[in-house]
Amino acid sequence: MTTPQAAAEAEKTRAEQIARIAKVELHQHLDGSIPVDLTWGLMKEHKLNPVETLAEMERLLVLQPEEEGAGLLKYLDKFHYPLWVTQFYENISEVAYRVAAAAHAQNVRIFELRYSPIIHTYAGMTVRQAIVCVLEGLNRAEREFADLSCGLVVIAMRHLGPHIAKILARQAVGEAQHLHDRVGVVGFDIAGAERGNPPRLFQEAFEIAKKGGLGLTVHAGEDEGPQFVWEAVDTLGARRIGHGCSAVQDKSLLRRLARDQVLVECCQTSNYQTGAVKRGAPHPIHQFLEAGVPVAICTDNTTVSGTDQNRENALAASKLSLDEIVGVHDRARAHTFIPVERRRPPR
Repeated sequence: MTTPQAAAEAEKTRAEQIARIAKVELHQHLDGSIPVDLTWGLMKEHKLNPVETLAEMERLLVLQPEEEGAGLLKYLDKFHYPLWVTQFYENISEVAYRVAAAAHAQNVRIFELRYSPIIHTYAGMTVRQAIVCVLEGLNRAEREFADLSCGLVVIAMRHLGPHIAKILARQAVGEAQHLHDRVGVVGFDIAGAERGNPPRLFQEAFEIAKKGGLGLTVHAGEDEGPQFVWEAVDTLGARRIGHGCSAVQDKSLLRRLARDQVLVECCQTSNYQTGAVKRGAPHPIHQFLEAGVPVAICTDNTTVSGTDQNRENALAASKLSLDEIVGVHDRARAHTFIPVERRRPPR
């Protein structure tokens, strides 16, 4: 019979083993991952703090237990306050660096950060400036951490419509990785409210991004059915799917994702929080793996979801062995949009 002390020791050992795994992060948003203390400090500096204490600020930025399961739009409400301070070049550059440094501390070695530049231009920055400032922060992180490889995925927000998406695709191509010796834009995505905004509407933007050499990923199947995942793959040409939870409802879709090796970026904690997966139900990551669909273990938003890479890997390890977790990251590495020649060997 296992004693409580032995169980605690075993859990500690497992946590240490998970922490040592070289990880691949393919789906993490800048806005939802800014450390609370950094947002608070920037707000105080600009005299913009809406509350008086750091603890109160944390409640505004981190999804609270009573707010969980209220839907995607409630979850997205948590992104509003950071936008007050991420309208300035130097702030965004610092934020990007801090988010990358925090990922590196979790032993992330392949790090794709995703970000919608258009919603950071309200104070006068151009879209190009709003992209370059993030690249500056990621380059700073790469200079500091010799075993970290970074790339930026530019997001078009669904609710702003297809025309703005095309503008963003062109701007993203202008800063594409193949035009840079340092960190560049490696991918293009659409995100935001799925309902009423089917992927097919954004076909022209994705054609621009593809012709410009960017990797294609699409938020789909988080708040809508498998048809949106089909459209992301068939109409937009996505090679990766963000969330994709509803895909498990369609066996033929699972076979298609497995056949073409379309990777699903799985974000376990946030999927339960938004209601994309019901509490108590097994996460689709396991069904994807059983069907032969490649997956990545991702955080989505470390601050909003109150999570990190080690925690997400521990959740997956409740049904997977450590060797299987290592295998997930090894296979995910082959699906990163960061070019092979820029990937640094993990230490």
